[in-house]
Order: sequence, then C-alpha cells, then structure tokens
Amino acid sequence: MPPRTYHFTDRDRQRFAELRPEIQVRLEDFQRVPTSQRFYELCYCLCTPQSKAENANAVVNILQERDFERLGFDPVAVLRDKAHYIRFHETKAKRLLKARDHWSAIASMLDSAMDDEQKREWLVENVDGMSWKEASHYLRNIGYRNLAILDRHTLKHLVRCGVFDDVPNIAGKNRYLAAGEGFKSFAAWVGVPMDELDLFFWASEAGLILK
Repeated sequence: MPPRTYHFTDRDRQRFAELRPEIQVRLEDFQRVPTSQRFYELCYCLCTPQSKAENANAVVNILQERDFERLGFDPVAVLRDKAHYIRFHETKAKRLLKARDHWSAIASMLDSAMDDEQKREWLVENVDGMSWKEASHYLRNIGYRNLAILDRHTLKHLVRCGVFDDVPNIAGKNRYLAAGEGFKSFAAWVGVPMDELDLFFWASEAGLILK
C-alpha cells in the first residue's frame, strides 16, 4: 500500500501556533493533578460518554462537595438533575459506585510499574464503563502523555487531514489501536505530539480547550 498523503494546511499551522501556548499550559495542568483528585477525574470520564463535558464537570463538582468518595451514596439523583443532565444516568450511577468500591485496586495499579499502555488496557478490562477512548482520556487527564483519544471529533479532523479515507470503526481493541497508530504517524509527520493535536482539534470544534 502506498504511503498516505497527509494534509495540515497553512491555516491549521497558523491557528495551532496561536493556540499552542494555551494547549501546553493545559497539558501541564493535567500533570499537576494531585493524587487526591484522581478518583474524581475517573468519575468525570465515566460520566462524559454521550453527555456534555460541562454537565459531567458540574456533576463531579457536586459529588466532590458531597464527599462521594468517602460516603458512597447513590449518585443517581445528581446525574439525572436537569441542570446538568447525564444520559444513561442509572447505568452510570452504578458504574460510579463500582469504581468507588474498587478504587483501592485502581489506585494501586496507577502507582504500579506498568507502562502507560498496560495501564490503559488494565482500565479497559477492569473498570465497568471504561472504553479504550475513555481510558486514554482518563490517563491524559491525570498527566499521562501521548495516548490517542479517538472520538468522532478527532476522527473527523483526521479524515480531513488525510489520515483516513472515512471515519473508521474503532470498536474493540484491535481497531482502536490500529486507528491510534494512524494518528501517531500523522502526529510524527506534523512534528507535534498527539495530545497537543487532540486538544487543537477539540478547540477547533468547541472554541475552547476542554479536558
């Protein structure tokens, strides 16, 4: 198969150069997340699928204010509140409780000598509701670098940049990792780390640099 022809326009490069200082500060923020916050970052990533990031953030702030990690109350009422509604709130509430129950094992894994990719796979295999994308998202949010976070927004931009002909099916380990390798090759060609490009693509969609 001939090598792919990538595209990263002059406008992309100009806009990225404008945003890069803010993007790098955001990534530094992730690396400064205290150990005490890692549980709530996990809660955030379990809430975000098919829900607004702002709503997930609001929910997690409430859970933290009410000391969910220590008290372990049923969070379903918080998730279904229309002010910050989380889709599939009953299922996600159960996942949050499971994550809390198994937090000791999760925290031990994070502190272990496993490499980044091994930690991601462990999360997918052992945390209910953790997809490959969300496991990558979670690890990025607590300071890990260059694990591909592939969602429809990122994949759409990768199609535009010539990495894929169409938005790929990323269901399952092999497909997700194969698509991640495509993203990695493109990032190497651009000369920019994957996590910086990921935040750039998100900023292009949302108009701000989210977590």
